[in-house]
Formats: sequence, structure tokens, C-alpha cells
Amino acid sequence: MKKRTLGNSNLEVSAIGLGCMRMSEGHGPVAGTKEEMIAVMRGAVERGITFFDTAQVYGPFVNEEVVGEGLAPVREQVVIATKFGFVLNAHGKSAPGLDSRPATIKESVEGSLKRLRVETIDLLYQHRVDPEVPIEDVAGAVKDLIQEGKVRHFGLSEASVQTIRRAHAVQPVTALQSEYSLWWKRPEEEVLPTLEELGIGFVPFSPLGRGFLAGSITEKTQFNKEDNRGYLPRFAPDALKSNLALVDLLSAFAARKNATSAQIALAWLLHQKPWIVPIPGTTKLKRVEENIGAVALELTPEDLRELDSLTSQVTVQGGRYPEEVERMTNR
Repeated sequence: MKKRTLGNSNLEVSAIGLGCMRMSEGHGPVAGTKEEMIAVMRGAVERGITFFDTAQVYGPFVNEEVVGEGLAPVREQVVIATKFGFVLNAHGKSAPGLDSRPATIKESVEGSLKRLRVETIDLLYQHRVDPEVPIEDVAGAVKDLIQEGKVRHFGLSEASVQTIRRAHAVQPVTALQSEYSLWWKRPEEEVLPTLEELGIGFVPFSPLGRGFLAGSITEKTQFNKEDNRGYLPRFAPDALKSNLALVDLLSAFAARKNATSAQIALAWLLHQKPWIVPIPGTTKLKRVEENIGAVALELTPEDLRELDSLTSQVTVQGGRYPEEVERMTNR
């Protein structure tokens, strides 16, 4: 497995990571037992993946516990990222709203350390920017945690370039995690140039469009009521029917390259910048192996131009999130 360094930091990770969100309840039905999910994680490590992504809100809390248990025997071989910032009540249920007050951050990190079974969190992201708390205070709290040895690196998620700059001035930001893929290229406008200027790595989540770009979703797909994709505007029946034109174009291109659509989508991301590390999520080891295959896939400049041209032919219908959730991004 090839390695990449996130920005100007010394944080080296596998060129592709593993998003663990769907390995526990809370964002859709879990496609297996806890033991099976742990086997997938350990199988990924055996195949060279060293970068694993979770969050306090996934579950909530349960996902960190599963990741902690799964990676405990291989702790020295892996980099674990988690996130803080959502309001979570005492019963472990996510509540509306955000809370990035410094005291809350520090208290929540103590819980993450225990659930992850680690002494230090490798990469700690603010999950969403809290408009009620100055980002300088957030960065300062994480800086304190770094000085205490409880955190190694600071990250942001779905933050605006202005917020990134303000945070970076207080505590260097190692990575930004935001959505980026062949059907969501907005980061190219301002975010990527800013990250390159500041020496910050980029970790695209949903690099396969929540399974859409991999061709696993069709007009006939019925989302389980627990699957959050069923509430996203892009997956509404009319929008989905229109957006499938993009999948058809990608599939035809992939066939010519003797690759899968998922591999092409990931390879396209890897070819954008050497400090981009996508974190596709899966609960199946065969998909892990498929995704790893993207690392060795070479795309020529002509290939990249063709992919950009093909994807520009389809205007994606529907927003990424419902309006109230979208307001939490790009702050």
C-alpha cells in the first residue's frame, strides 16, 4: 500500500483510508455483527490500510467502541481519527444542535479516549463549525489537548476557508474532511487552493457518493427507514432517476479501463493532489480490496480531462442534505 502525508504535517497514512460510520447502528442497518465488522477492520489492516475514521456522533458513541475494540491489537500500526462537536445527551442519542465549547471538547475527548482504547487520539476533527463558539477558542482547546498529549493532530470538517485560516493561525490544521467526489466538486473553487497554500491535507468523505458512484444504487433501490440516504434530496426518486445518467457514463469509462466504477472514482480523487486521502466506507472486505485497487490505477492527463468532461454533461439534481443540515456546512 502506498502512503501519503497529510499536508505539511508528519502524519503519514495509507493512500486510502476506511470510513467506519456504517459499522454500527445510527446511520442505517448494519450489514453484519460487531464481530464481522471487526474482522473487516483487521482484514483492512492486513491489506495495508492504516487510516480509520469514526466520530462521537456515530451511533452515537457505539462506533468509537467498535473501532476501539477492532483496532486495539494493531494500535501501533494504525492512525485513528474521530470527531467532536454535536450535542449528545446522557442517553447516547443525538440531539439537534452543536456544542464546541472548550470545556465540552475536553470532556468529550476523555470519553473518546476510553471508547477508542487509546492514550492519544491521532487526529481530532471538529465535526461541524459551531457558530456560537469562536473558532479561535476551539483551536485553542485542541491545542491544549495536544500539549497534554491527548491529541496529536487537529482537523476541521466542512469548514469555510475563512474559518480554516482563523483556526490554522491558532493551532496548525493537519487535515480538512469534507465531501468531494465526481458528483460534488465544490471544494475545487476555494477550498483546495487554500489547503495547498497553507499546507493542509484533505480527506474526502463520501468519495463514492454514498455508494451512488459505485453503481450500487438504482431506480428500484428502496432505502431502509433507518438509512439516512433516504432523506437526502439527491436520492429522492425524481432526482435519482436523473442523476443515474452520471453513473452510466462512469460505468462505460470504467469498462474501457478494465476497472470498476468505484475504482475510477477513487483514482480520480487520488490524481487531484498528492495530499488527498479519500475514506470510502464499507462493511465488506471484498469492497475494501476493490477500493485498494484504485491506488495502483493510473489515469493519464487525457483520462482526467475526459472524466471532467463526462461529469460536466450531467447537472446533478437535488441538494447534498436537507436545508437545515446544509446550513451546518461551509461556516
